[in-house]
Amino acid sequence: MASMSFSMQIAEFIAKTKANQDLVVRAITMKVDNKLVQRSPVGDAKFWKHKPPPGYTGGRFRANWQLSIGSPAAGVRDLIDKDGSATIAAHGSTISAAKAGDVIYLVNNLPYAKRIEEGWSRQAPVGVVMLTVVEFRTIVDDAVNGVRSGTTASEFAQGYSTYKL
Repeated sequence: MASMSFSMQIAEFIAKTKANQDLVVRAITMKVDNKLVQRSPVGDAKFWKHKPPPGYTGGRFRANWQLSIGSPAAGVRDLIDKDGSATIAAHGSTISAAKAGDVIYLVNNLPYAKRIEEGWSRQAPVGVVMLTVVEFRTIVDDAVNGVRSGTTASEFAQGYSTYKL
């Protein structure tokens, strides 16, 4: 195989780097989304002071996590998702479209979301978002290392020798 010119090597490196950035953004978004949805409390009437309304089913808070790119979602969803799987699945196409540089929003617009974040739920005494924020650095490191592990040692060696790193 003929060797590539230096400019072709640089162009290939740039293309791969951009693709890797997008993969990292998607991996981070997916992990944060999963943590927020799975940590969200699901109403359990046995702990309530008053009887729940007839036909009550918990899972509305989980179902109201909305993921969007460019601007935050408005309004609330009239859905129930006890285990969070439908909510996470619904976010899949948005996550797969995410790119480095996008502003990605994960919002829950239910009126009691702030109270849950302030610790009013026995299931989430330190909130949902704050706990995920505390873990964000680890989430990013794991995503970068996951994408990096797909890069061969020779590719890293070439980058180090080319740029004298």
